Amino acid sequence: MKNTPLSRHTERTLSTRERSILQAIVQNFILDATPVGSRNLSKVLQEELHLSPATLRNAMADLEEMGYITQPHTSSGRVPTDKGYRYYVDSLMNIEALATKEIQTIQQNILVAKQQEAALKDVSKVLGSLSRYVSVIKMPQIAHATIDKIELFRLASRRLLVVLTLNSEIVRTLTLEASFELESLDCEDVARALNERIAGQPLDEIRTNLPNLVREVDTDNHALVRLFVDSADALLTDHVVPGGTVHIAGAQHLFDHPEFGSPSRVRSIIELIESEEIIVHLLENSAAQEGTVSIAIGSEIDSTLMEEYSLLTTKYRYAPANAVGTIGLIGPKRMNYSRLIAIMHYVASALSQDEL
Repeated sequence: MKNTPLSRHTERTLSTRERSILQAIVQNFILDATPVGSRNLSKVLQEELHLSPATLRNAMADLEEMGYITQPHTSSGRVPTDKGYRYYVDSLMNIEALATKEIQTIQQNILVAKQQEAALKDVSKVLGSLSRYVSVIKMPQIAHATIDKIELFRLASRRLLVVLTLNSEIVRTLTLEASFELESLDCEDVARALNERIAGQPLDEIRTNLPNLVREVDTDNHALVRLFVDSADALLTDHVVPGGTVHIAGAQHLFDHPEFGSPSRVRSIIELIESEEIIVHLLENSAAQEGTVSIAIGSEIDSTLMEEYSLLTTKYRYAPANAVGTIGLIGPKRMNYSRLIAIMHYVASALSQDEL
């Protein structure tokens, strides 16, 4: 993320009145995406501040001069700037408590997802549906896990089942088609020879040096060894779930928001979703930690594609592998941050548990 001055407040401290006005502007703009005028703001704040529209206009002018809000058009109300959102997130926002029904929905959906083969991929769909924004799940990596054992089973005359067990309690299976006849004794012999060479070694080292490690395997079944080596990439990936680094869901939800109604914004959404390497870079360079949600807003994000977006990230721990992955949400800067932080906290917590 960019090291921008948005997170450093060098100007004078905002007064209580100015803080209340800025908070009301941000919250009202989040609700309806309409620039907030002094007359409407006066109605919102009348019980708290009892300010006239004229007094509010002067206070709003001061906030605009300090860069917290801006006026899109001469005759319109004000909208928050990136700096205004940052101040709101850091100093004015209260984390929203999730309703019991919402918590139950998260639990049920993630429990179902965890019971399916593509569990972590499906979690991205769950989060996208709950948030109504683009959700991203970056798979945890287990490059330093070690292999406990390899097993080879003859399923048919030319069909082989490979079972790989890691010390992180992850079991991977792969079915291979051979061009030669298989015998059960041959499978046992080759499995024993492979285990002698690679059991107990780190996954990343095996993936890099597998041909050398098996070159002198003590067996007469070299065709079977070669079949295993040629097909091992899918088994030796350092991602917990083979088949992808990042899973993205919920892009269609952005079109429900008025700020993404123009053709240029539509193109930016498509370009962003198609640029998986950019999303991976953003997630890897976020400041997210387990138990916290990191928020980057517009110009704070190190990507020209993200200037009109906010990015929320947090870490989760995939318990069976003791490996850490990243959860991300991408949406307009006009996001309900307090609610989304609560959702991300709960999703990460639920995903990190062995059982719900």
